[in-house]
Amino acid sequence: MTCTTIDYHTAGEPFRIVAAPPVGIPGDTVADRRARAIAGSEVDDLRRLLCFEPRGHADMYGGFLTPPDDEGADFGVLFWHKDGFSTACGHGTIALGAWAIESGRVAPDPSGVTEVVIDVPSGRVRAAVRTDENGLFESVDFVNVPSRLVATGVAVDTSRGRVEVDLAWGGALYACADADRLGLVVEPGALGDLIAVGREVKAGLSGHPLTVHPNDERLSGVYGTIFVDRLGLTDEGELHQRNVTIFADGQVDRSPCGSGTAARVAALWASGELDADQVLVHDSIVGTRFRARVQSVVGDTDGGLSTADGNAGPGSGNPSVGHWGSVVPVVTGTAHKFAECTFSVDDRDDLVPGFVLR
Repeated sequence: MTCTTIDYHTAGEPFRIVAAPPVGIPGDTVADRRARAIAGSEVDDLRRLLCFEPRGHADMYGGFLTPPDDEGADFGVLFWHKDGFSTACGHGTIALGAWAIESGRVAPDPSGVTEVVIDVPSGRVRAAVRTDENGLFESVDFVNVPSRLVATGVAVDTSRGRVEVDLAWGGALYACADADRLGLVVEPGALGDLIAVGREVKAGLSGHPLTVHPNDERLSGVYGTIFVDRLGLTDEGELHQRNVTIFADGQVDRSPCGSGTAARVAALWASGELDADQVLVHDSIVGTRFRARVQSVVGDTDGGLSTADGNAGPGSGNPSVGHWGSVVPVVTGTAHKFAECTFSVDDRDDLVPGFVLR
């Protein structure tokens, strides 16, 4: 078997695109395909082959292209990482927007903005791809599913003491915490501690009622922990923050995290920290940057999760909640192609599908 990939990075985070997977991916929708892949199949074997060492690494990320759920989208994608298949991926959506234009999969619009519509497990997202007068890629506006703050002040015990986190939905559920409350700072030198505590927060929220999606059990559970450094305002009045997202089982997002940034936009808008017309400048642990904002307010929709224990929500009396409902976030970033690879499997190779050291 051989498998050809096109490798991009979005703000430093890898995204390995498999445009023509050499195995069948059964299912009627992308969400259904994800559920079947999780159950174990040739699809999962291919994920491990491309993600595990020596062909990948513990922080590799990628996606298998699939048919769309219906004719309203250009294609679907099944996102994957070393621990399985995710419900959302903003940096991957940005990379796919760039790839769709650069590969010719979608013809660029003469206006300079081309909408690439993609079905993902959490819904339908859009990549508004900007090109210059020569049709060359410039940037992508990732328009996410409706996103919302789920709860504030959810207590979790860690090795650094009890911490209160906010839960926010951006196509996946994230636990958000200020790094300084744990004696940490978002910088590479603290990465080992950030990974350890991020895992503890996720484990501590396992089975929590607030992590249960009200409409689709397949979307339940905390996907990652976002640690935040608040950096104040820029000279232009934009809200400036730095973050690192520890997702799945200890994976580190080198980018500012696309779906995590969307979740942060929803949480900051809900708390009143981010105005509806204000930009969030969101930096990563390696210094790369996304810019994000609220595209529209869509009210109290099914884009978020339940608030069964009353930690937040209408009538909760929680003073940190300034708005309640959902917003459609837009996250702007760039992606760059850096490799095309053809992987092969030698029947004599003992390291198939491979191994991971974390």
